[in-house]
Amino acid sequence: MHGHEWDATAADSAPDGDTARPEGHRLVPLATVLLQSDGLILHWSEDAEALVGYTAEEAVGSYAAQLLTDGTDRPEVLGVFQRIVAGTGWSGVFPVRHRDGHRVELEFRTYPIAGPAKTLLVLATASDVRALHAIEADMAVLDGIFDRSPIGMAVYDTDLRFIRLNEALARMNGVPVAGHLGRRISAVLPGINSAEIEQIMRQVLKTGKPVVDARSHGRVPGDPKRDQAWSASYFRLEDSTGKVFGVCSSIIDVTERSQAEARAARAQERLATIAEATARIGTTLDLQRTAEELIEAVVPRFADFATVDLLEPVLRGAEPTPIPADRSVTLRAVAVGENYETGLAHAVDTVGDTSEYSPDRSYTQCLRSGRPLLRAHVDEEALRGLVASEDRVAPGIAAGIHSYMMVPISARGMVLGGSEFIRMRNPEPFTDADVALAEELVARTALALDNARLYRRERETALTLQRSLLPQEIHRTLGLEIAYRYLPSSVVSEVGGDWFDVVPLSCGRVALVVGDVMGHGIRAAATMGQLRTVARTLATLDMPPEQVLTRLDETASGIGEGQFATCICAVYDPLERTVQIASAGHLPPVWVGTDGAPRTIEVPPGVPLGVGGVAFESIEVPLPEGGTLALYTDGLVERRGQDLDDGIDLLARTLAEPGRTLEESCDAVLGALVTDGTEDDIAMIMGRVLPLPADRIATLPLTGGGRVPGKARRFTRATLEGWGLSALSDYAELLVSELVTNALLHAEAPRRLRLFRDRVLTLEVSDAGGATPQLRPFAEQDEGGRGMFLVSELAQRWGSRVTRDGKVVWAELELPFGAS
Repeated sequence: MHGHEWDATAADSAPDGDTARPEGHRLVPLATVLLQSDGLILHWSEDAEALVGYTAEEAVGSYAAQLLTDGTDRPEVLGVFQRIVAGTGWSGVFPVRHRDGHRVELEFRTYPIAGPAKTLLVLATASDVRALHAIEADMAVLDGIFDRSPIGMAVYDTDLRFIRLNEALARMNGVPVAGHLGRRISAVLPGINSAEIEQIMRQVLKTGKPVVDARSHGRVPGDPKRDQAWSASYFRLEDSTGKVFGVCSSIIDVTERSQAEARAARAQERLATIAEATARIGTTLDLQRTAEELIEAVVPRFADFATVDLLEPVLRGAEPTPIPADRSVTLRAVAVGENYETGLAHAVDTVGDTSEYSPDRSYTQCLRSGRPLLRAHVDEEALRGLVASEDRVAPGIAAGIHSYMMVPISARGMVLGGSEFIRMRNPEPFTDADVALAEELVARTALALDNARLYRRERETALTLQRSLLPQEIHRTLGLEIAYRYLPSSVVSEVGGDWFDVVPLSCGRVALVVGDVMGHGIRAAATMGQLRTVARTLATLDMPPEQVLTRLDETASGIGEGQFATCICAVYDPLERTVQIASAGHLPPVWVGTDGAPRTIEVPPGVPLGVGGVAFESIEVPLPEGGTLALYTDGLVERRGQDLDDGIDLLARTLAEPGRTLEESCDAVLGALVTDGTEDDIAMIMGRVLPLPADRIATLPLTGGGRVPGKARRFTRATLEGWGLSALSDYAELLVSELVTNALLHAEAPRRLRLFRDRVLTLEVSDAGGATPQLRPFAEQDEGGRGMFLVSELAQRWGSRVTRDGKVVWAELELPFGAS
């Protein structure tokens, strides 16, 4: 026989029929000794050595009474042993002598047994009394904790079946203790998340790692109509050798705390939604994009489906008006969003579609009152009162609509439209807290939408003003093909002050003007209109470009503080094939010659218009036939993050590509430089020098003194007959005679007569004088002074301009109908 240890974690048999229950991890040595009938020791276990100190070698073969007692106790020991041998047995507590001399209180149990050849032997077991008392005290404490604890406690076997639980847990579950034993959680409590709980317990069994605050939730038999929540901790039960007996749990009801946490989580979610929406909604001044931002903020976090519909006047930028009680209302879908393929396509409008709601509809009444509409639980009857038409009820029910909310979009006391929120897969109905959140989000959206509406109206006004101030028609110019492009900014919030103009001048000349008012909006557009009008007027007065810019600078300074603009003015003379250019802080023109080599024309830069007090300079540049000139604003070549010179170089290279018409060159330039929209307006004029037809111009050098007027008249008549314009000969001869005579009398000498046929017939006399002719009053008896008066009366238009070596006086006659 061999000694063994009694493991305090082994289970007792419970008298009430309960299955075994763990008793802790304390180990108590249990000594076993086998004796002959005369007290001779035959077997001595290891636990016996542990209790009294004698080894088996020392004990076996010795008499127990002599080994374990002193003289005073020996008679009593021998008397007890005799009763045992007699077959009566004995158990009790008796002190024995330890090998080192001290006494040890042991509890004995003895059993007479039959040995070989029917000899009588005695089997004795002994335990330390103090260790047993400690175990009993521990068990009393554990039982007290288990049975009297206010929190639920349970022990499960390795198959996760209940083997013990306390009354607190039984009350918590609403099931008696007996109803738990031998059953798993899933069988006892089918209304909670048992699969998740058992998975946690299996993990604890497998790894031995405790789990703290594992949450479970659901409904229990004791309270089947109320959702509850619990917090449980699990740890594995095992002995010192690692043998696993099961899992123990402690459970507390945290329903109130869980509900508070859920409320806090929902509040936090609402705050997060508001914070995200605040950052997302209203990033642009575009109505549709703002509506889409609201949809993106609420789907899928808040609703499975959402729409934004606006009143038609709002989309036009007009002021919304109150909705009369007897009027239906028409709205257009601006944004629609869904969390998944909801199937609501037949129950709501797609973007761009309109719906009309009759006065008795809940939607209409909600818009009229300005208060939100909540239908926490939607059935077929409720949905019928919400949709615009009966045919939308069935698709809505089929899609699973179960909760609905509509919030009017109101800003500055006026209703702009409505936003709908729908839940289908989200099982939670909308609540009053959801209404408050939706109102907050819609209010932010409404303000952004109204700002977008106001800006759209302002932008449309500015664009209308801007377009009305730009040239509506570009007249054909002899000797110069002209093409142009104007692109408003692609940024919805920007309306610029860029402009261009092509101004026909006398003698076939043309002024090309491009300008850019700094800033944006209606004020910039209005300033642009003023400057363009002044520039056009000044150019028609035959002022040279530098004088035009000087007068424009004065005009800009007088408009108001901070109104600045850049401008470039180029006057092309097709007869001389030259261009005079002056710049007020503008980008340089680009010229591509007949050799295909592009270059920028270096014009004295000047300062922007509006600075004031700075003189402007002009240069004269020859433009050979076949070359191309480009004037433009900075919106064409300026891009964020790129050098301005890079844009100008790309413009020049694109213009230099051969084989294109002028219109194709314009398109190529825009295609190369405007790839993804522009943040500024773009204005661009291109001019290509064309050969001048010989039958459009005639020139006569004026030499010969007093005979010059007659010579000029004959030349004029002969030229007009050749051009088929004999009907104008009389007027033309008289005008030429007066102009030449005036030059003879008031200038040093006339130099040249030139006839030019374009949209009108131009008669031009150049001389070396510097004084411009004037209309002067005269009396009937005066012999002179009537020449320029006759010119003014006969000509459709007349004037003069200063040249490098004198001046030119010209007069124009309308061509007969059908002549060109």
